[in-house]
Amino acid sequence: MCGRFSLSAELDQLEKQFEMMLIDEVSPRYNIAPTQPILSVVLEEGARVGRHMRWGLVPGWAKDVKIGYKMINARAETLDEKPTFKGLLKRRRCLILADGFYEWKKTGNEKQPYRFQMADGKPFAFAGLWDYWSHEDQTLVSCTIITTAPNAIANEVHDRMPAILRPEDYETWLHPDMEDLALLKSLLQPYPADEMDAFPVSTRVNSPKNDDPSILLPLAH
Repeated sequence: MCGRFSLSAELDQLEKQFEMMLIDEVSPRYNIAPTQPILSVVLEEGARVGRHMRWGLVPGWAKDVKIGYKMINARAETLDEKPTFKGLLKRRRCLILADGFYEWKKTGNEKQPYRFQMADGKPFAFAGLWDYWSHEDQTLVSCTIITTAPNAIANEVHDRMPAILRPEDYETWLHPDMEDLALLKSLLQPYPADEMDAFPVSTRVNSPKNDDPSILLPLAH
């Protein structure tokens, strides 16, 4: 699963790299946790816009927002088999921006957190799905991060990793007329390991209350 990540890149860098316009104000985040607002990119009237969505999918049919705690991730392999995800895969796809994510490796009775990022340090995009939810006077836009099989570097720590899209696939993933589910699923492959770095970080990342740049640093040996 993917249960924690970061996005601390400069806003102008994000706008340029992802060719989008920011709608919501964004602050640097180093330890983003489920139920918090995360920066997602969608296509609106043919243009890419960046806006906040709550992390943890609350489908339109849900009776309670608490379901979002169980839907922070969606497995790529079964997206077209589950009714909730199949409909969103057809019509409500998004990019979820990040510059690193964390996974925990079991070592005996302890878990050591690791940070994964691009070798060049640049931001990247998880493949995501989103939905609207409305009940009485409440409305919510929420999303889930798609996960896939691990690449060689992630497999040393965890048996899953977020599905990271290649930049050349952003347009296909976001295009509203794209409904070829087989093609869309084919984009959700393990990202090339030779383009990524991974290293252990402080267990301070275990608590979402700790949200500062020191969390990004490799653990001193």
